[in-house]
Amino acid sequence: MAMKMRLIRMAAAMILIACGVAAVEAQTMKSAQKSALDAKQQSMLTIAAFSGMGDMDKLPSALAQGLDAGLTINEIKEVLVQVYAYAGFPRSLNAIAGFQAVLEERREKGINDIEGKAASPMPADRTSLEFGTENQTRLFGQPIRGGIYEFAPAIDHFLKAHLFGDIFQRDVLDWKQRQLTTIGILSGISGVEPQLQGHLATGLRQGLTVEQLRAAAAVIGDSLGKQYGDTMTRLIDGVIKKQETAGQQPAGSARQ
Repeated sequence: MAMKMRLIRMAAAMILIACGVAAVEAQTMKSAQKSALDAKQQSMLTIAAFSGMGDMDKLPSALAQGLDAGLTINEIKEVLVQVYAYAGFPRSLNAIAGFQAVLEERREKGINDIEGKAASPMPADRTSLEFGTENQTRLFGQPIRGGIYEFAPAIDHFLKAHLFGDIFQRDVLDWKQRQLTTIGILSGISGVEPQLQGHLATGLRQGLTVEQLRAAAAVIGDSLGKQYGDTMTRLIDGVIKKQETAGQQPAGSARQ
């Protein structure tokens, strides 16, 4: 009986060791996958995601981590301003107020964060609608018209003039960073999978690689929960399959 118990304990110990090794290997693989994005990019995603979800409990830590990773105050402000275009003013304003509180707390601790550059003046010789229409076409690879945009012309005007004009024209963030921000915002909002998939495809057109999108899914899975990461992975697979079906190499697949 004693020998039997020893064998059982040894078997249990071996199972525990095997499980521990498997967990370490899985974590190592996940860390390697996320490394396709640098610390600033990962922080941008989590800040955008928690802001878009309205998770004010987890956002302060993500904001502090973003500052520690090297994001400037103005870069984070720009992320939080863009949140309102995709998740509404209330969540954007809450996130901005939360960021203000984080900065005040850090200043009280003697931490002086970098302000960073401000946005350049808007072009004076063109309207927001003009350069917004051009920006939208460049982002999505073709003019956007018809469908709901003809059904509701006002939303077409506001998207072109305000979102792709007034916001996307601001150069505090580049377009790759803005796509990461948008992907982060949409990743935690239910019912917007078509928009998220569209922005994943647009991210590839703007120079993000497939590996970086998969890294984004890993970051979101760790931050928001496995189901959110799995959803993004499925949508990324859909983008790649669609491009391959069209006889294209997935955009960004060979870029570094």
